[in-house]
Amino acid sequence: MVKVLFVCMGNICRSPTAEGVFRHLAGQHGLESLVEIDSAGTHAYHIGNPPDRRSQAATLRRGIDISAQQARRVEVADFETFDYILAMDEENIENLHALCPPEHRHKVRLFLEFAPHLGSREVPDPYYGGLSGFERVLDMIEAAAEGLIEEVKRRQL
Repeated sequence: MVKVLFVCMGNICRSPTAEGVFRHLAGQHGLESLVEIDSAGTHAYHIGNPPDRRSQAATLRRGIDISAQQARRVEVADFETFDYILAMDEENIENLHALCPPEHRHKVRLFLEFAPHLGSREVPDPYYGGLSGFERVLDMIEAAAEGLIEEVKRRQL
């Protein structure tokens, strides 16, 4: 079992989108029984809330329903539980490093490491922008999720 945690700031835009996209792809690749997938935020702004309505709309247009997810905050126990703790940007990776026990630091990475062809290290936060930002973020997340699927396949086979 490979356990993956996607992390952004509030857990209402980028990380729930990544959770939904990766769950969808895992299902398409027949990996759903081999992966555990979750998302969380480094801040407690939106605990218990569903994903942003614009994130829900963007994913739903691509056949992915993330409406049942609820925002939560990263906990110290997550570093023990998950194999991959994937931050959407540098600020959140710094927040994770501040919380992470040293023995688990190797698990914390930037999500876009799995899509080097994009030429970007960070998934930008679409929260304060327009709808096109959510589509752009979704494109980036889909590319990185495909790369992560390939890594999970190598790890499991």
